[in-house]
Amino acid sequence: MWEALREAVDEEMERDPTVCVMGEDVGHYGGSYKVTYGLYKKYGEMRVLDTPICENGFMGLGVGAAMTGLRPIVEGMNMGFLLLAFNQISNNCGMLHFTSGGQFKVPVVIRGPGGVGRQLGAEHSQRLESYFQSIPGVQIVACSTVENSKALLKAAIRSDNPVIFFEHVLLYNLKGTRGDASTTNCLEKAELVRQGTDVSIFTYSRMRHVVMQAVGTLVQRGYNPEVVDLISLKPFDLDTVSSSVRRTRKVLIVEECMRTGGIGASLSALISETLFDELDSPVVRLSSQDVPTAYAAALESATIVQSEDIVGAVEKLVGKAPGAAMNGKDSDVPVKKAKKTKAAKTVKKK
Repeated sequence: MWEALREAVDEEMERDPTVCVMGEDVGHYGGSYKVTYGLYKKYGEMRVLDTPICENGFMGLGVGAAMTGLRPIVEGMNMGFLLLAFNQISNNCGMLHFTSGGQFKVPVVIRGPGGVGRQLGAEHSQRLESYFQSIPGVQIVACSTVENSKALLKAAIRSDNPVIFFEHVLLYNLKGTRGDASTTNCLEKAELVRQGTDVSIFTYSRMRHVVMQAVGTLVQRGYNPEVVDLISLKPFDLDTVSSSVRRTRKVLIVEECMRTGGIGASLSALISETLFDELDSPVVRLSSQDVPTAYAAALESATIVQSEDIVGAVEKLVGKAPGAAMNGKDSDVPVKKAKKTKAAKTVKKK
């Protein structure tokens, strides 16, 4: 996936001379996950700017550059580091278009790796989607595949709105098909990954792949789940969410974000407030535990949602699998063979 992201940045820099990149180690080193690899040599230090370790400073530089006509891409080496730039993102990036009475646009993309990796420790395993979701004036996008990562990043760079673009640290080596230079995706549109009838599973980022792993088990057991990749975390694609809820009437939200005040909490509230009469049961959420992520692998794994958790939640929410009830497989009730009656024997002799 890192190659798709790099290709998106390269193509947009080539297409539009106002696009530039800034951040820690984005130039000579090529980015902590190689998303800007080779771009320094191609475009020079004025368009690929290595910054000091001063997040609030270079975020302000990016916001100011966007106000004066450039389209900066600001990389946080780790999204957790951007907490140090929260003042610029909140008070300036999201608000300047409004507070200037529309005199200024802030077409900046803030991107970088986040999420729980593999034993990266608590400080480098932050899930900050919900932190930024509460900021007025910014859009939030979470890519999940090779194809949508490139198309979404290109659309974000071309947008006149400030976009916070979340990439999961464990998806950079994901393989897949990249779109061509002309392909962009709508930033506000969710993706229907799998259509089903029993339950709507809403998810995003790396959890999309964990959900699809669970779906394989669920289908074998006779369930028919629907899977929707939210992609846009602000605003939510309420049209896609609504049509899915009306189709299945049951909702499971799966996220890596924290349970308290997370993306799932916001989506759950929205569904309950706007689609209450369409639900046959309360919305169920599977989220990370409200604890710092441990370094030990077993403890780290225990804090986030696993595929078996999803399987268990669907079985509890839906009950006996409709598919199993029809074909007699994987049912809790053993299927007894019918005894032959005398009439049946007589018919057989004839």
